[in-house]
Amino acid sequence: MGAFAAAEVVLVHFPFSDLKGSKLRPAVVLADAGRGDWLLRQITSKAYGYPLCVQMLGKDFFHGSLQLTSFARPAKLFTAHASLIARTAGRLASEKIDEIRNAVIKLVRAEA
Repeated sequence: MGAFAAAEVVLVHFPFSDLKGSKLRPAVVLADAGRGDWLLRQITSKAYGYPLCVQMLGKDFFHGSLQLTSFARPAKLFTAHASLIARTAGRLASEKIDEIRNAVIKLVRAEA
């Protein structure tokens, strides 16, 4: 797949622990990490009671969407190579990506 941009919601091949398969899971693109790698933030269907989880609804997308109300989890940051990204599910509105970025900043600054 080609280049991505911050605010895109993508589906990533997450490997099982035995490395014999993978499952497609959503993530939000935060930044280009260079050399084909992307900084991503995990998206789940549960907030797990964590105060900095950012809820994402259909109205929060500039285009596209996810099937369920979802949550971007601030402590679940990771880097993945573009080859693990299967496709784009949508693009978040600028207000929502700003909220997600601010939650990461609060986490790093230990403001939670």
